[in-house]
Amino acid sequence: MAKILVVDDESDLEILIKQKFRKQIRGGEYEFYFAENGRHALEEIVKEPEIDIVMSDINMPEMDGLTLLSELSESSPLIKSVIVSAYGDMDNIRTAMNRGAFDFITKPINFEDLTVTMEKTLKHAKHIKQTLQAIKENNILKMYVDENVLNFMNKKEYESIIMANETIEGTVMFIDICGFTTISENAPPDTVVTMINSYFDEMVKEIMAQDGYIDKFIGDAIMAVFRGDYHLDRAIDAALAVCTKVNSLPAVKEGLQYKPKVSIGIKSGEMVCGNIGSQSLRRLDFTVIGDTVNTAARLQDAAKENQIIISEECYEKVKESFKCKKVGEINLKNKALPLSVFEVLE
Repeated sequence: MAKILVVDDESDLEILIKQKFRKQIRGGEYEFYFAENGRHALEEIVKEPEIDIVMSDINMPEMDGLTLLSELSESSPLIKSVIVSAYGDMDNIRTAMNRGAFDFITKPINFEDLTVTMEKTLKHAKHIKQTLQAIKENNILKMYVDENVLNFMNKKEYESIIMANETIEGTVMFIDICGFTTISENAPPDTVVTMINSYFDEMVKEIMAQDGYIDKFIGDAIMAVFRGDYHLDRAIDAALAVCTKVNSLPAVKEGLQYKPKVSIGIKSGEMVCGNIGSQSLRRLDFTVIGDTVNTAARLQDAAKENQIIISEECYEKVKESFKCKKVGEINLKNKALPLSVFEVLE
């Protein structure tokens, strides 16, 4: 649902907005908030920080729209603003744009134009948030974060988005390229890197096709995480697709005689999600940790070539969707009792 804050001292505008967009409000597409001036708008944003866009008049008591724009650019840089005003002269337009307004609409309001402008602005705001989420989930900032990056991203925004820690429900998958250590010890470095990158590239495509994301590459293994609806099912679909893809890859000759195979371990459950690393080095790895992650890694260790191994708990959740067979019980480090495991066949 898009959250829109309308800032105007004319009370009639609130009535008009609710009338013109009643279908979208009733359908859960839009949720409108209203404030009579810039000061009240800032108070409303504190109470509802998930607001996507602000549509503001210019001439208002206590705090005008242009001052509000300046305040928003400092305190809430992700919120996009549209000026809606009868003051449509070029000076006001230029001032508004220089202070961060995304667009400008003049009064009396043409609601067809307003709708198009709102949709365009919401799309832009959503794109920015998705980009920041991608940065968070795909570890673009996991390496060295220097002062230039901190200056580019508002420090407060950086801390709130990148430094957030939470407990999530999801599925972790470890994929290991079987027997690749021997290749890395005997083949030239250029050959090793070219081979493993080409294998990773094929596997990543299948993971991303199921809306998974790569947490990290660990030597010749991949750690992937799936979140959201049916995360376990999507992880297994990705694992099956990875096995099929890797098995279809040609054997490497040139004296190596190597045919790639993978072994896969999958576990779903709660995980702690946050930045792990050294702040003094400014090297932080946004990752998931916990028993679910450790168990997935141990399941992968237990898997053989072309095997996808899951726990009994996961099996009970997907047994009606996937064909599986019981492998037996395995002993895991730091586990008092053996764990029953199943192989996913199709």
